[in-house]
Amino acid sequence: MALRLVQVNFKARDDSALGRFWAEALGWGVSSEGPGVTNLEPEGFVWPDPAGFYIDVVTVPDPETVKYRVHIELATTSAAHQAELVARLQDLGATPADVGQGDVPWTVLADPEGNVFCVLEPREIYRDTGPIAAVVVDCADPRAMARFWGEAVNWTLHEMTDDHAVLRSAEGVGPYLELRRASDVTTVWNRVHLDLLPYPVDDKEAEVARLWALGATSADVGQGDVSWTVLADPEGNEFCVLGKG
Repeated sequence: MALRLVQVNFKARDDSALGRFWAEALGWGVSSEGPGVTNLEPEGFVWPDPAGFYIDVVTVPDPETVKYRVHIELATTSAAHQAELVARLQDLGATPADVGQGDVPWTVLADPEGNVFCVLEPREIYRDTGPIAAVVVDCADPRAMARFWGEAVNWTLHEMTDDHAVLRSAEGVGPYLELRRASDVTTVWNRVHLDLLPYPVDDKEAEVARLWALGATSADVGQGDVSWTVLADPEGNEFCVLGKG
């Protein structure tokens, strides 16, 4: 595989504080590649291990002005584990959130900066994902988005309907990518986005060209002169291709 989904990136008012919350929530290690950036790694993995999945938290001005189209969902192994995890997350600073979910078996919370996420009830499909069950992207057309993302990262399609599509790495490891139909999709840039990494890293420019051919477009979120390339998928969700050049 030449291009891999390796992490999610959170925009934050305070990367250090938000990074500590998520590190404790997931039981992951913390490092920093520089001021304003907190890197979270699962125990036993060191970036950029291609088998790992990571989180970067980056301080930006006014993160509340952006749109929440991407969120993560956490896995649990039993009802007792779900209850314990929800209680522990609230002790760490999470708060209950109402996004119109109604009476559902999962719990919706917001982290200390307002990023909404879900703590799922036990589901067999997520038994081997690690603490993050899925990265969820709101979209208008799950079928079209599944075609783009499936070809972009060569992930396996597990399920697809008019309302949602579910993909996972061809190796069957890490979290799922779930594309869910939403009625209020906008093109405002996202507070949480996906990062892709070429293997080898020197293949970045070729992979960017391939993504353009698949329907990606260039995006400017004020990144300036950086080593990564910012693109948008066919529905305007920004993502980054990391690497040299």
